[in-house]
Amino acid sequence: MRLALPILLLILPCSSFAIASSASQRSRGAAVFQVSGCQHCHTIRTVGGHKGPDLSSVGRRKSKAAIRQQIVYGSKVMPAFGDVLAPDELSDVIAYLRSCRDKPKP
Repeated sequence: MRLALPILLLILPCSSFAIASSASQRSRGAAVFQVSGCQHCHTIRTVGGHKGPDLSSVGRRKSKAAIRQQIVYGSKVMPAFGDVLAPDELSDVIAYLRSCRDKPKP
């Protein structure tokens, strides 16, 4: 029991850093989403284009791996962005899209 408090005091700042880091990663991802042109085709929370699917709830529906696959390799209608985005930009966009967890509209 004596070690519980010191261990908690060591873990708490680390977990706070992880949460802050995650928020800044999502923020950077939102900026990359906009600057890279994703917003021309995709809507998130009523902002953006309508050529591609609405991504407001993509974080509920798709795993990180599935989102990465789609961005990197594209599809029949979506171009691949694997050579366009730097690895850190890709990770940031994925973190942002995973945070898009609105309930799907009926």
